[in-house]
Amino acid sequence: MKNLAIALIVILAVLGFGSVFVVEEGYKGIVIQFGKVRRDEATGETVVYEPGLHFKLPFIDTVKKLNARIQTLDDGANRFVTAEKKDLIVDSYVKWRINDFATYYLSTGGLKIQAETLLRQKVNNGLRSEFGTRTIADIVSGERSELMNQAMVQSSESAEDLGIDIVDVRVKQINLPTEISNSIFQRMRAERAAVAKEHRSKGKEQAEIIRANIDREVTVMLADAERNARKLRGEGDAQAAKIYAEAYSQNPEFYAFLRSMDAYQGSFKNKDDIMVLGPDSDFFRYMKDIQGTK
Repeated sequence: MKNLAIALIVILAVLGFGSVFVVEEGYKGIVIQFGKVRRDEATGETVVYEPGLHFKLPFIDTVKKLNARIQTLDDGANRFVTAEKKDLIVDSYVKWRINDFATYYLSTGGLKIQAETLLRQKVNNGLRSEFGTRTIADIVSGERSELMNQAMVQSSESAEDLGIDIVDVRVKQINLPTEISNSIFQRMRAERAAVAKEHRSKGKEQAEIIRANIDREVTVMLADAERNARKLRGEGDAQAAKIYAEAYSQNPEFYAFLRSMDAYQGSFKNKDDIMVLGPDSDFFRYMKDIQGTK
């Protein structure tokens, strides 16, 4: 009798633990009964259990807890083709959450990796369709937001059969493939080199023009200076001749003395000069006698 009571208590305890389940915060639960998702008998909608303590039929009902939060699918970089048949390497990510828990479980088995594999194909198809209708210039010039919105709309429509609601589709980075990037860089280098060569050629031309103008201005300035110098020398010689003439008219002897002093100064300026003259020459008259008498 005692053993029967213990067995009964154990059975009741097992049934009690088997009939209780807890749904954690951030998750929602559905119950699988005889291989089918339990639905409300009145409305036919899926019975979804919110976070908390719940009850089920032990050994009959199986609880599947599914993540109800917004999740991120970071697919990494993929290659897409634009309208002008140019390849682009696009890095994108998707924000998604479960919208229909029964559909999600039946289509994916409740496995996140299976859901993301199917979702990745649908999002890539949406992005591929949008990139295929646009050129690189369209994408770069401002249609990127519209592209992401249209891709999200297409992906959301196709993801309905997975029980998934796509919250957002974002393109993180768009790059050209390495081989195309190298080709573009080489072309840009060639273009820059051609521009630099053109600038250098124009610089040399401008330098030649500037040098020619400077040489012309220097020549003109030297000619003007020479003309002015000759004019001043002529005026000075005329003034000197006038002074000499006035001196001669006032005192011929003093004029002769002054001219002899100028001749001495000019003749003995250089020590290497040699003069062969007789001692009685008139050239030395003022050196022999201060009165200048012969």
